[in-house]
Amino acid sequence: MLDHDALTAFITFADHLNLTHAARALHLSQPALHARLQRLSEQVGAPLYTRQGRRLLLTEAGAQVLAFARDTQGAADRLLDRIHGRDPTLPVVLASGEGALLYLLPQALAAFAQERPAPLRLLTADADAALRALRDGSAHLAVTSLRDGAAPDLARTHLASAGQHLVLPCDHPLAARDVIALDDLRDQPLIVPPLGRPHREHIARALRDADVPWHVAVEASGWETMLRFAALGVGLALVNDLCPPPPGCVARPVPALGRRDYHLLHRREHPPTGPAARLAALIQRPGRALGPGVTDPGPAKATP
Repeated sequence: MLDHDALTAFITFADHLNLTHAARALHLSQPALHARLQRLSEQVGAPLYTRQGRRLLLTEAGAQVLAFARDTQGAADRLLDRIHGRDPTLPVVLASGEGALLYLLPQALAAFAQERPAPLRLLTADADAALRALRDGSAHLAVTSLRDGAAPDLARTHLASAGQHLVLPCDHPLAARDVIALDDLRDQPLIVPPLGRPHREHIARALRDADVPWHVAVEASGWETMLRFAALGVGLALVNDLCPPPPGCVARPVPALGRRDYHLLHRREHPPTGPAARLAALIQRPGRALGPGVTDPGPAKATP
């Protein structure tokens, strides 16, 4: 049997990934914390974390133990709430990108907040971070875009498919076009995410393959920021068509940039229950309202 105190200590350690900070949060000495983690590692039979330079990172076994520890702690908290007749105190945690939270999920989140079967906590995270949060148990659900075949260890339900569109001022010459071809973007000043972001890499690859030169007007994080700069007229923003254009701007589709599929995900071995299941149902319900300008893709479809 795994040591309960060691599991509790491991949760705090994983939150900090720093022995000194975690020991301080637990009111333990660093050697005492290290001993608990070592005991847990020996019980599991595998290292729970590793060091890369100055950073401490969880191993695959460590992530699995962390998910188990959080599940166990959550079950205990829910049990005590039921015994004492309290409203649920443990929050339902949803990990998702800013765009999905603002434009794909707003009414589901509002409905959950109104019903309030439990507190709601939102983690703004890109796809990689959202998947990590699911796997280590720090999130119950995630909504993100995934490539076909990605994350086979997670159960998914298709929610919506989003294309790409160009957001630009109403008086811009390209605003007269019904559809934007990649060559229309030749030498245009574009508002794009910072280097290394998947959306930036996708845009750059598509334009490079089409031999279309362009330049960066603004590097901005988040759809809202990109749209704000487009409204200011400092460049043209390429964003998901989940995002409605701001006042003074129009949006024109760019079919050559393809589409992105958004999914609701959870761990296969830990399907949502209680309030988490209620949030999942609100996100998936027929006729669920998406962001402005987005049509309902039909009933949500689970992937085996």
